[in-house]
Amino acid sequence: MADRPVGKLSLFSLTAMVVGSMVGAGIFNLPGRFATATGPFGAIIAWTIAGTGMYMLARVFQALAEKRPDIDSGVFAYAKAGFGDYMGFLSAFGYWLGSCLGNVFYWVLIGSTLGRFFPEIFGDGSSATAIIVSLVGIWAFHFMILRGVEQATFINTIVTIAKIVPLIVAIIAFVFFFHYAQFSENFFGGVGMPEKTLVAQVRDTMLITVFVFLGIEGASVYSRFAKTRADVGSATILGFVAVTGLMVAVTLLPYATAPRAAIAGVANPSLAGALELVVGHWGAVFISIGVLVSVLGAYLAWSLICAEVLFAAARSQDMPKLFAAQNSNRVPANALWLTNIVVSLFVVSTYWSRDAFNFMLDMTSVTSLLPYLLVAGYGVLLARSGKGYENAPGERRRDMSFAAVAIVYTLFMFVAAGLKYVLLVAVLFVPGTILYVWARREQNARLFAPVEMIVFAVTLAAGAIGAYGLATGLITP
Repeated sequence: MADRPVGKLSLFSLTAMVVGSMVGAGIFNLPGRFATATGPFGAIIAWTIAGTGMYMLARVFQALAEKRPDIDSGVFAYAKAGFGDYMGFLSAFGYWLGSCLGNVFYWVLIGSTLGRFFPEIFGDGSSATAIIVSLVGIWAFHFMILRGVEQATFINTIVTIAKIVPLIVAIIAFVFFFHYAQFSENFFGGVGMPEKTLVAQVRDTMLITVFVFLGIEGASVYSRFAKTRADVGSATILGFVAVTGLMVAVTLLPYATAPRAAIAGVANPSLAGALELVVGHWGAVFISIGVLVSVLGAYLAWSLICAEVLFAAARSQDMPKLFAAQNSNRVPANALWLTNIVVSLFVVSTYWSRDAFNFMLDMTSVTSLLPYLLVAGYGVLLARSGKGYENAPGERRRDMSFAAVAIVYTLFMFVAAGLKYVLLVAVLFVPGTILYVWARREQNARLFAPVEMIVFAVTLAAGAIGAYGLATGLITP
């Protein structure tokens, strides 16, 4: 495949990749996570900020797909084009690592969902039994994907359609049982919840909004498979609009059916508990089944994306050439093997985590912010240069504005995440640089330019601080 162009995916399939990547674990945990942090007023502000920021980022992906059709596999390739080899590597590694952590979160959620019905066996999703089941699932998917990407994307399209049904049913039920008086009571915080400033309420929701928007770049990652290049940008916007509508509805409507404290107190996946408060136990069972289907579908999509990012980075010499190898089914097999080995190791590590569920969710969100920041930064650089805008000069200022807002948004997300998660990400980035050194040695190329050496030094220092924090207990996973 690396030697010839392949166009397989239609606009519908590309949009399904975006929706399938975004509608996974996160959306089923929005009611409880938001209710713990804020009421409807704070939620509306949070979604306004997140929706605006991510819409701007979606427009950046759309503009880059149109103006730089020569850049395949998006994300890290844009970072490399704008900021050099090492930043391109960090973007690729960060995106891949965040995807791996997201896949770990999916298996923790599967375990916690089963734990709702078999608490002694699966617990909160990090019990020994849950970990064993997760490992079996990881490798079952691994060998299925090795049989071919077209088969896997077809399955993803079918699963994407199937998993939307429980969400629609839940939304209809919440609308049917909507009580304005209850919504009003919860609007500014409700009763039985600790007092927090509005700023603190909104800040505490920010990482979950990043997590549920992950996958917005799904079509960009698979741009080399598109039948028509223009479909990449269209699929990104269509997927964004559809999923945002679902997420806002799933977040706000439960506030009109039960006290905020009750919603905040339900077990994960919280949408199951929120619906159970309204319609009874069958609602929890129904949503739990939907969670399992949704998460397995999202895991399939993200496994494909993980392997594709490593493969594309190796093909462009940003990763060791070992990961550019494909099997007879045109699947980047070595990249897939490394991905699932790393995912398996992280799954095993959840056994020692105090709160594996939320820790993996937040780590996934923070790890993905650097690639997004660099994509937005490249959007500004490209618009300023005018490259690709020869036939549409009037679009330069518009696209530059979109990219600038996306930069501000991602920087705000770093601040909202807090220093703990930034340091933990640096801890993972430092050993990851070994892959960069490996790739540069293969090419007999200079390791770091002067500016890149500064970036590496900052990363190394942050990683050392993070490692010290973990060793001394100042930072706890």
